[in-house]
Amino acid sequence: MNLTSQLHKTAQEKGHKTAYYFMDQSSTYAELDASVTKFASGLSSIGIKEGDNVALLLGNTPQFVIGLYGAMRLGAKVIPINPIYTPDEIGYILNNGDVKAIIMLDLLVPLAEKIHGLLPKVEHYIVCETPQGQEAGQDASELSVFSKMKSFTQLVLSGDLDFKGPELEEDETAIILYTSGTTGKPKGAMLTHRNLYSNAKDVSDYLHITEDDRVVTTLPMFHVFCLTVALNAPLMNGGTILIDPRFSPKEIFRLAEEYKPTVFAGVPTMYNFLYQYPEGNAEAFSSFRLCISGGASMPVALLQNFEKKFNVLVSEGYGLSEASPVTCFNPLDRPRKAGSIGRSIMNVANKVVNELGEELPVGEVGELIVQGPNVMKGYYNMPEETAATIKDGWLYTGDLARKDEEDYFYIVDRKKDMIIVGGYNVYPREVEEVFYNHPEIVEAAVLGVPDPNTGEAVKCYVVSKNPNLTKEDLLDYSKERLAKYKVPSSIEFLEELPKNTTGKILRRALKQQVTEIK
Repeated sequence: MNLTSQLHKTAQEKGHKTAYYFMDQSSTYAELDASVTKFASGLSSIGIKEGDNVALLLGNTPQFVIGLYGAMRLGAKVIPINPIYTPDEIGYILNNGDVKAIIMLDLLVPLAEKIHGLLPKVEHYIVCETPQGQEAGQDASELSVFSKMKSFTQLVLSGDLDFKGPELEEDETAIILYTSGTTGKPKGAMLTHRNLYSNAKDVSDYLHITEDDRVVTTLPMFHVFCLTVALNAPLMNGGTILIDPRFSPKEIFRLAEEYKPTVFAGVPTMYNFLYQYPEGNAEAFSSFRLCISGGASMPVALLQNFEKKFNVLVSEGYGLSEASPVTCFNPLDRPRKAGSIGRSIMNVANKVVNELGEELPVGEVGELIVQGPNVMKGYYNMPEETAATIKDGWLYTGDLARKDEEDYFYIVDRKKDMIIVGGYNVYPREVEEVFYNHPEIVEAAVLGVPDPNTGEAVKCYVVSKNPNLTKEDLLDYSKERLAKYKVPSSIEFLEELPKNTTGKILRRALKQQVTEIK
């Protein structure tokens, strides 16, 4: 079984069920499955074959879902790309990923005109029409800027509903997800049909996602967190997804009131925005049975404040692109442990090891490693990087963690983010937790900076809702709550912290600021 055959099975059994809502329009499973089949046929008609690489340069839209499942039904490999990346970033992935066709928003036609000469392997640009693009004068049905351009809508309309794709092997690559490239150029994690199907099924089973659930899909679909938890998992069991093009607290509360969703998935920053939203109230969230947090560690103070204000459970989990992504979640059948990423989901093993790969006792900090049917087959065209990441069947995550006596895991920090002050280890997250407990701090981020005396020192960036709060106030506050070597040597106030498109705070952007100042 694979994702696209599961979608077809669901359409046969529950064809009348609503698969998604988008901009207050809906589609049934039967309609979605028909569009997927016809799009796969349309791709085949222009020469896309099993094994070809197809890029998705799309935001949260029905075309993303149809493009993803349609390309997979044909046996093509899908490469989702953030559409707001720079031309250089997009060009690198398209070339490195040997992309043959791009499915893109009409608003990106000017970008295609600019860079298509640098992309000799790309044979087709498939343009998805949007109201915004049409207002800007983009009409994909009439585009003739260069002969490689096709209309997404026309490919679907002209497709054959009786099209039969190839038998898909479970160990064949289905999706190539390019990592964010925090340590260099992005690497393409190759996820197989088995990886994706198993993780979506295990997540839906673990979180009890059923056909009665309505899941808010506001995380970017091109990001693996959304892809599995808020897209594939609900579609696995006939649930309904509420496709939100762009996160905003106002829109989330509107969706909550109008569609009575049952599951919300977001990163900690989203929860912070929802918590701070003046018009937010518990009544609007009354239909939610579960909120899921991932992508970064959620400050315990924020988690507890959010649950108290909205009277809803927040289950924190953990994952990474190379694991499709989920490896841990707080279970729903026992008390949730604040600050923990939970226990291993079914069919996945997590353990904490030392530098020699030996498992560490309960409570000791080491690197988290993962094993299971969700672990990638490797990095695209990068055998050395693959060998350094997957050892003896275990995926080395690069995250520092510990485990308690009940097999709950806790992320301490990224291995490379650890700060060493005079020989002592300081984990940014533990300092950030202290600042998040301050009633006038909205956000905080901590990193290490060079220090002539101690090697490194702790620097903290904060966003405050009180313009009169001073650095001295915060230093006094932290000195009361942290060991001396953990107290920040400097504190800087910012209007907002840099974030990526999922809302995750980017420490590397802050590090870049420090480097530029030097």
